[in-house]
Amino acid sequence: MESINVARGTTTTPRMAPPPCISNLQTLRYNLLLHRTMKGSKPRNVGFPGLEIQIHGCWLFFPWHRMYLYFHERILGKLIGDETFALPFWNWDAPDGMSFPAIYANRWSPLYDPRRNQAHLPPFPLDLDYSGTDTTIPKDQLIDQNLNIMYRQATRKAELFMGQPYRAGDQPEPGEGSIESVPHNTVHRWTGDPRQPNGEDMGIFYSAARDPVFFAHHGNVDRMWYIRRGLLFPSDTDFTDPDWLDASFLFYDEEARLVRVRVRDTLDPAALRFTYQDVGLPWLNAKPSTGSAGTPAPAAGAFPATLDKTVRVAVTRPKASRSRKEKEEEEEVLVIEGIEVPDHSTYVKFDVFVNAPESGDGAATGAATCAGSVALAPHGIHREEQRSPRKTVARFGICDLLDDIGADGDKTITVSIVPRCGCDSVTVAGVSIGYVK
Repeated sequence: MESINVARGTTTTPRMAPPPCISNLQTLRYNLLLHRTMKGSKPRNVGFPGLEIQIHGCWLFFPWHRMYLYFHERILGKLIGDETFALPFWNWDAPDGMSFPAIYANRWSPLYDPRRNQAHLPPFPLDLDYSGTDTTIPKDQLIDQNLNIMYRQATRKAELFMGQPYRAGDQPEPGEGSIESVPHNTVHRWTGDPRQPNGEDMGIFYSAARDPVFFAHHGNVDRMWYIRRGLLFPSDTDFTDPDWLDASFLFYDEEARLVRVRVRDTLDPAALRFTYQDVGLPWLNAKPSTGSAGTPAPAAGAFPATLDKTVRVAVTRPKASRSRKEKEEEEEVLVIEGIEVPDHSTYVKFDVFVNAPESGDGAATGAATCAGSVALAPHGIHREEQRSPRKTVARFGICDLLDDIGADGDKTITVSIVPRCGCDSVTVAGVSIGYVK
């Protein structure tokens, strides 16, 4: 058994059993039961005609997907008569897991999906920073870059990790959490088949769950939340807002019954009878190299802007040279406002840097000055008459970054937005500084 195929566990003792052989007919049955609830449709917001509900790009992302996995796992257990059945997770956060899982690549297995990127089959190395084309950097350097990304994405503040609040009547996608953007979205696109019109299956959400590896991928996404709550910040309750805790979803259970689940019901893994195998977390100590980035490139842009080229703007900081206590109590946040994508079927990715030098948009200086990335995986295919722009906001905690590059005392910083993929028609309304307690 390879280390990338480790089990979630439907009992409190995690297991190392390989997935059972399940017939295609059974696979179709359980996928249809769950897939149709949210992934391929455009459900409407009750009481707000014409307003779509979206569980991506907001604080519902983690709890909804946890229960999607939960019922999927229980349906599988029911089908094979094994209540202890556990889904495996693809631990792409560790070097041994940074390639496509071999058990899903066997062409004679029901776990195989032909609609995958054939160039990315094992042992091809996984790029958590995938921008639509394969990197040429050496494998060891790519692994280090992946670990740096994982370190950066496991941020403490709840809204930055979980996603932005999203309430009844709100416009969808108020803002992704760090893990949802990268590596969740990037791994989806890296896995999808570029021969297909929209990167099907994994590369676009309407078809993603047709690929069995979807559930291994989301097992590890959920594991990031599990690690954060249980290990990194055990006293952090994510949100206490009743609008989050009492938000509810409908799922089909293993008896094909429609059941309602609230967010507050998703928070205790022990109550749900699952856990994750205790495997290494090498990214915990993988902080990018620090130090002054040198003289920042001059600002050369204004908003609103189209991201058909790099945009650099000067941004004023309301508070400079704060104490460590002040920073711990209130994270400084770089806000990329009014991101607008005209086509939901486009994969979009751009990187955001602070005080990067002219030549510092690449891997060498980039890791030291990178605040983060915006990766937006496509949702679905819409008829032309139904096409509507996709609008969202991105937020990055920058307290540690400013300390690391020696810019904490600067009253003005230079923010560079560097397009990587699908950005020719993407627009940004502005950049500002905010604070999150």
